[in-house]
Amino acid sequence: GAVPMKDGGVYCTISGESALHIVREVCGNAMATLAVGSCAAWGGVASASPNPTGCVGVKEAVPGATVVNLPGCPVNVENITATVVHFLTFGALPALDGNLRPLFGYGKRIHDNCERRMHFDAGQFVRQWGDEGHRQGWCLYEVGCKGPQAYYNCPTVRWNGGTSWPVQAGHPCFACAANDNWDVLGPIYSRLPNVPGAGYQATADRIGLGLTAVAGAGVVAHAILRGVQGQGSGEEKPKKEKD
Repeated sequence: GAVPMKDGGVYCTISGESALHIVREVCGNAMATLAVGSCAAWGGVASASPNPTGCVGVKEAVPGATVVNLPGCPVNVENITATVVHFLTFGALPALDGNLRPLFGYGKRIHDNCERRMHFDAGQFVRQWGDEGHRQGWCLYEVGCKGPQAYYNCPTVRWNGGTSWPVQAGHPCFACAANDNWDVLGPIYSRLPNVPGAGYQATADRIGLGLTAVAGAGVVAHAILRGVQGQGSGEEKPKKEKD
């Protein structure tokens, strides 16, 4: 979990030893440390503003330690297993991103692998819980889904043996694996501002219909104009020559 730093770490003690002392003693001598869960990775909900106990993640508490962050609330056990197996197989840690997360688990946006993405593109959004869009499985962006800014393999690995994941079950992603989800991406049910592409397909369809209507009107106007010009020109039609 999170490591309280304030007041010498007094806010979390185990058998008289502070969590800060324990984590520095253990992680400082380890070949590598897996920070399992968002709290261990960067403080999680305990570090949300105003963070009265000064909670941080393992890497911040022990800057010199070799840490692999496996955030998530909760973390997916598939990612823990894959990280350990990779190390046992290759004798090295998997490739990590800038936040020390394995790329295999945190390298792709949830938004890009979401089964509701087609509804986002089409501008079909849930507006209220239980409305027709919600019952039809439309996009949850308008009710707070953070998928466009969240990186996690939930849509592909899923949970409970691949059974489901929150968005499939009808609840928006709240970016539980992000290090700023509580203070920056919250509140949970607030809509992310200025996400590009929302409803672009529907917009393109409307533009296409508009252009078609304009083009059709242009053809009709041109035909009418030609007819008027032909009637008012005063020119006589050439007479058919006799044989």
